[in-house]
Amino acid sequence: MAGTSKSDNYDGVTVSFGAKFARSDQFKTVFREGMALVEAAAAYLDGDGRKEARKLRPPHSLAYATESMRLTTRLMQLASWLLIRRAVSEGELTPEQAVEEQRKIKLPATGADQPSRDLSSLPERLRDLIEQSVKLQARVVRLDQMLDFNQPAPAGKVNHPLSSQLSRLREAFGPEAE
Repeated sequence: MAGTSKSDNYDGVTVSFGAKFARSDQFKTVFREGMALVEAAAAYLDGDGRKEARKLRPPHSLAYATESMRLTTRLMQLASWLLIRRAVSEGELTPEQAVEEQRKIKLPATGADQPSRDLSSLPERLRDLIEQSVKLQARVVRLDQMLDFNQPAPAGKVNHPLSSQLSRLREAFGPEAE
């Protein structure tokens, strides 16, 4: 390959998909959407949500209190995850520090944090925020699993998944094949 020296070797090279992803446009979009949802929920719960909650009668007022607390908790966990990812990509946290911070965040398994009751008696805006937060949570949980954030960085030489194929190419075509 042009521009590749004979001393270049792919063995032991790992590409940090998590670090690359955190700098991607896709992550920036998820980050903006997540933070906008946090702000929208806070504004609603401190404003119109309070007014709407006062109009509810038991047991609907209890359902409102429970689900608004679950919404707030869910969004804070998601915001924490997003902020940790961004901090690593901007060099504010080392990957090791991020792993420690990540341990404090409890992302549920996909679908495990669904609302536990019929929400039809709750105000429409609260139901909409809950639905958006559950969808965001599912995306973040999938990303977290894909990025495998909790796995420690490999130490020493790594067996690259393509190393056997690269070795075979080197044998067949010589070092210039790279």
